[in-house]
Amino acid sequence: MLKRLTLIAATALVATPLLAEEVNIYSSRQPQLIDPILEAFTAETGIKTNVVFIKSGMIERLRAEGKRSPADVVLTTDIANLTAIVDAGVTQPVVSEVIDANIPAEYRDPDGNWTGLTMRARIAYTSKDRVAPGEVTSFEDLADPKWKGRICIRSGLHNYNIALVAAMIAHYGEDQTEEWLRGLKANLARKPQGNDRAQIKAVWAGECDVAIGNTYYMGKMLQEPEQTEWANSVNLVFPTIGGEGAHVNLSGMAMTASAPNKDEALQLMEFLTSGDAQGLYAELNFEYPLLDSVQPSELVQSWGTFTPDPTPLAEIAKYRPAALRLVEKVDFDG
Repeated sequence: MLKRLTLIAATALVATPLLAEEVNIYSSRQPQLIDPILEAFTAETGIKTNVVFIKSGMIERLRAEGKRSPADVVLTTDIANLTAIVDAGVTQPVVSEVIDANIPAEYRDPDGNWTGLTMRARIAYTSKDRVAPGEVTSFEDLADPKWKGRICIRSGLHNYNIALVAAMIAHYGEDQTEEWLRGLKANLARKPQGNDRAQIKAVWAGECDVAIGNTYYMGKMLQEPEQTEWANSVNLVFPTIGGEGAHVNLSGMAMTASAPNKDEALQLMEFLTSGDAQGLYAELNFEYPLLDSVQPSELVQSWGTFTPDPTPLAEIAKYRPAALRLVEKVDFDG
């Protein structure tokens, strides 16, 4: 009888599979940008990652799923998206000494609801032939009438530009920012249109002399043979705001309110702030790591150094509604 019970117990042990550790991710970032980093996480921890790429509608999906959502972590870009996810009530605060030690406070939510992972600057791409070095030093400069008909930019309603206007409000208030925005609009070579790369192409084509875009687009253009000529036609300039530093934005992450694999989710979030992950981000995405000990890629370093605007991103995010109102008030895209 004892032998039979032992055999039954052994059979049951073999028949019962061990539960694999995993973490489920909803990501608005293209898979090729994050897969190598997630593979490194699995290699180090043994925790499997499951990724669902969601280009749009992430908040609506999380709300619809509610407590039944399988998502543990969300990865997205721009302070607008990070704060919108938090405001929707679909995240939870994270307490981690590791994250706090790795990521500077100005790139984290004070309440722990989101954490920045990488930084990008919103800069001026200036024509090598038609704009002399030193002609553009600040975003305030771009409202000067000397630039009339010489600036290209995508829609003022795009999150990248709303964040820029919000940063101006943080420094100058709404009245001065409105005056600046009207001056910038008066200097446009054409109605806002296209994406950031389209603005740089317009400089190459001679339609304008200054384009506003994010830094990483330079790296992306240099990877595309038909766009390399566009990239080589411009210089990268890091205009300041309020004389304090260049406007920057983030890619970042948050833990969902439902998080069925909370411990594994925390391990992933801490890993993404580590030196290994930050180094991979820097190489793959042409972005700036937030961990001080990690250097940008050689290509990104070749673009020169700059001082980021020290205004906390959480503070700038508070002015997004006012920024949106101003862009609509001046009919920036009209």
